[in-house]
Amino acid sequence: LAGGSLAGHIIECGPQATGGNFTDWREAGDIAAIGYPIAEIAADGTFTVTKPPGTAGVVSCGTVGEQMLYEIGDPQAYSLPDVTCDFSVVKIEETGPDRVTVTGARGYPPPETLKVSATYADGFRAGQLLAFNGFDAREKAQALAEAAIARSRNVLRAMNAPDYDETSVEITGGGTGDASGYEEVTLKAAVKHRDARVVGLFLKELTGLGLATAPGMSVFSGGGRAKPSPVIRLFSFALDRDRISVSIDIGDGAELYEPPAVADAGERPKQHGNPQIEEAAGGMTAVPLIRLAWARSGDKGDKANIGVMARRAEFMPWIWAALDEDAIARRFSAFLRGKVERFYLPGSNSMNILLHEALGGGGIASLRNDAQGKGYAQMLLAHPVPIPQELAKLTAGGEAQ
Repeated sequence: LAGGSLAGHIIECGPQATGGNFTDWREAGDIAAIGYPIAEIAADGTFTVTKPPGTAGVVSCGTVGEQMLYEIGDPQAYSLPDVTCDFSVVKIEETGPDRVTVTGARGYPPPETLKVSATYADGFRAGQLLAFNGFDAREKAQALAEAAIARSRNVLRAMNAPDYDETSVEITGGGTGDASGYEEVTLKAAVKHRDARVVGLFLKELTGLGLATAPGMSVFSGGGRAKPSPVIRLFSFALDRDRISVSIDIGDGAELYEPPAVADAGERPKQHGNPQIEEAAGGMTAVPLIRLAWARSGDKGDKANIGVMARRAEFMPWIWAALDEDAIARRFSAFLRGKVERFYLPGSNSMNILLHEALGGGGIASLRNDAQGKGYAQMLLAHPVPIPQELAKLTAGGEAQ
C-alpha cells in the first residue's frame, strides 16, 4: 500500500515527474512535446517510473526525487485513509534511459482518524496588477499603493466603518542593467474586508489615482476592472473514523463498506539521526545551494513545504548544517509567522522543510503573489552553503542556470 501510494503521489501531477518544474529545467527539452509519467508497479510495491518513447522531458533521480518530496510534510508519517507511509528510507536509482526504480517505501497501520477538509466564507478580497517603468519605478509603485490605501481608509473613517482586515503591497522587478538607473517593476496591491463594497472602494481609489500618480504606469486589461471575490478559508481537522460510514455504490445498488482488520506492523519508526559532517582538510568556500541540490516547494493550507535533495550523497551533511531552523527562518522572515520543522530522509539523501503559517492563509484566502509557496524553493536555492574546497570541485557542471 505504501509503495502504491508513493507511485500515485509521484505521477499524480503529470509532467512534474518528467521534467516539469524541475530545478535543472533545461534538461526537459521541448516542453511542448513533454511526455507524461508511467509507473510500472510490481506486486511488492516497488515500481519504475518512465515515459512514452519519442516524447520530450526527462525521467531521472532528480525529477522523481523532487516529486517524491513534493508536499509530503513529515516523510515518516504521510497519512492516508488506508495506510501510514514512511518514505524516509526510499531509494531512487536510474536503471536505464528515462527509467528510475523506486524501492523501500514502508507502510504502517492507518491512523485512527480521518482528515476532514471544511471550508467557510471569510469576507472578500481583490487586488490589481499595475506596471511602472522609468526612473525610481519601485518608489513610484509604492507611493501609488500607499495613497490608494490611505484614501480608502479616510472614507472608512468618515463612515465609521471597520478598517481592512489585511492589506498587501508587493513589488517585483527592478533594474534592467541600464547604467542610468532605469527600472521596470510590477505592482500588486490588494485588500481584504468583510464587506465587498469596501473592497470595491479600494479598487475605485486605486484606479482613480492612476491619473494622479507619478509617470510610467500602465495596465493590461484582461476583460475589465478587477472585482471583489469571496475569501474561502480551509479548516482541516481529524475525526474518529468510527463516526463515518462508507458505502460503495456500484450499478443499481449501494452497500456499506467494512474495512478489513489491519495487522500490527510493529513499532512506528523513530526519527533518523542528523547527517554528520566529517572533518574536512583544506579550506572552505561557500556555494549557492543550487550547485549542491535539487529543490521543489508547494503548500498544504498555510504551511509551505520545501523538499531538498542532494545531487551527491557527500553534499547532504553540509546542506543540513547550513539549512538549520534559524537560517531558514531568516531566509523567509518576510513571510514566516510560525515555526520551522526539518526532516531527514537518509534513503534519498534529502531533507524536507515545513514552514508553518507562511502563506498568508494559503490558497484563495491569501493576498500573496505566491499563495502556494511554489517559488519558495527558488528562494532557498540561492542560499549560500559552506563546503570544503575539495567538494566544491565536484559541483562543476552540476549548477543549473
